[in-house]
Amino acid sequence: MTQPSAFETDRLQRWRLILGDAAAETCGAPLSPDLQRADAALAALYDAERSGNLGPSCPNVARWLGDIREFFPTPVVQVLQQDAIHRLNLQKMLLEPELLEAIEPDVHLVASLVALGKVMPAKTRETARMVVRRVVEELERRLHEPMRQAVNGALNKAERNLRPRLNEIDWHKTIQANLSRYLPEKKTVVAEKLVGYGRKRSALRDIVLCVDQSGSMAASVVYAGVFAAVLASLRAVKTRMVVFDTAVVDLTDEAEDPVDLLFGVQLGGGTDINLALGYCQQIIDRPDKTILVLITDLYEGGNNEQMLKRAATLKAAGVNVICLLALADDGTPGFDHRNAAHFAALNIPTFACTPDRFAELMANAIQQQDINLWAAKQGFVTSRSGQS
Repeated sequence: MTQPSAFETDRLQRWRLILGDAAAETCGAPLSPDLQRADAALAALYDAERSGNLGPSCPNVARWLGDIREFFPTPVVQVLQQDAIHRLNLQKMLLEPELLEAIEPDVHLVASLVALGKVMPAKTRETARMVVRRVVEELERRLHEPMRQAVNGALNKAERNLRPRLNEIDWHKTIQANLSRYLPEKKTVVAEKLVGYGRKRSALRDIVLCVDQSGSMAASVVYAGVFAAVLASLRAVKTRMVVFDTAVVDLTDEAEDPVDLLFGVQLGGGTDINLALGYCQQIIDRPDKTILVLITDLYEGGNNEQMLKRAATLKAAGVNVICLLALADDGTPGFDHRNAAHFAALNIPTFACTPDRFAELMANAIQQQDINLWAAKQGFVTSRSGQS
């Protein structure tokens, strides 16, 4: 298979590939046979006059998928696939097992498959689950250990016992805390302050992930599903996964298997944040020990005034409420600026977060740190500035 690095292109050839056939005479840059095939693959997708050449037929799409995988690196292939699905309305390509096997999987593809889950024919469903599992397992490999370390470390620090019995003393932390009391003549440290290990309980914190499953939040739903599965594997926290549109579905029982969880999501539809917060009020029984992460763009289709009152009530009850406008890598999200400003006025941190920072976010929330300050240090502009 030809590798992308094998292309020998000069500046005029690159412009010719960007501009298409119309620039052939102007650029005067002949294309090699391989470059001609790459150009044809791009033209099939982006040349409006020739877009019909790709067509909806399985052979044409399968051939095109093979061509772009041959000529372009994986990140570019993923972009081309998503453009094909949206520009050429090729959702059909996700409903054929042989085509699905040829697609380069990524988070956006998973979101598309989840959205099509309810209409997917039986012959495709198992292939789709295999594709989703490949992406999910890769995300878990990347995100599980940072999350485990961050959450457990934060819990140990938050629950540190400062009046320990002898068998509860953390000698390493105790020595560190008393280094200023070192006596050189006795070569010893006077331990005036004892630090003990955190007391073990079945769940030191309750975490509720409440996720908007409207179409605009698709990538966020995928990442939230993976994080829910990771958190569910940590015994020190009790995690609940709730998704909503105009109805609320509690997917906590599916959280151990993120693939089952994701296929329990129904992307699209309206949004009733008020209803979702009302459900969260019912399931939270330890407000001062609970972190509620509301993942939504705050476009409310239900009772907006009541939604803001519920958010204020949860905050006043002691729940650590955090609103993520997006949990994805996709730049600045669109969101309801007015509601974001209302949340900020309630001292509810409101910003978009990238997946690689979510573990650190949870660690800071567990330690009851200033999340707005943390977000600013990460370069996440909070809604206090009227941006995201």
